[in-house]
Amino acid sequence: MPVVYNKNIDEHSVLAIWKIEETEAELLAGLQLKQHEWDIISSFNNGKRMLHWLSTRLLLRTLLNTEKYIDCQFDEDGKPYLPNSDYKISLSHSYDYAAVMMSKDNAVGVDIELIKHKIKTIKHKFLNDVELAQRQIGDNTEGLYVCWCAKEAIYKWHGKKGLEFKQHIHIKPFKLKNEGSLNALVELPTGTRELTVNYFKTKDGYMLGYVQAPEGTGKI
Repeated sequence: MPVVYNKNIDEHSVLAIWKIEETEAELLAGLQLKQHEWDIISSFNNGKRMLHWLSTRLLLRTLLNTEKYIDCQFDEDGKPYLPNSDYKISLSHSYDYAAVMMSKDNAVGVDIELIKHKIKTIKHKFLNDVELAQRQIGDNTEGLYVCWCAKEAIYKWHGKKGLEFKQHIHIKPFKLKNEGSLNALVELPTGTRELTVNYFKTKDGYMLGYVQAPEGTGKI
């Protein structure tokens, strides 16, 4: 499983992508698992789901550069966290790739997706009419994936249930590139927040979006 992308966002934040090329046995050999984790992976009904779960944990271990057991847990809203570490983390996976982002300073969110034209059939479920009227979004498959990854990354950054893509996260006009950024207004229970999301398209047709920002209120 080679790391195909590794970027230090700042002094205390990193984002990495790993291409999944190993078997389940090869991934398991690089991990230390406890019984509750074996129970989780034994419940998976397909091999790809297990590969995704294992690969995000192995990538996390690689970034933390430790041979010790990594206790990756999920809170009541499903947000991953490390009880014995200062790092805040976010995990994502899609088909042949796994992504991990972590930071000691800020809450983080990351999402990676394989670009497919079928996203056009669900665009009205996560974008409002004002967003869809933007030229770079509309029926542009890549523009739609930028928006989806941005909203998913923001949702993971917030880490609380109840945040609706279409109702609470609003993408402001942006210039579509292979790599760029956009701003989004997020209606949180504590007030409206403006966040900057970075995104890029990989050479083999995936889109990735990520965000990091302090938790709390106020415009960035």
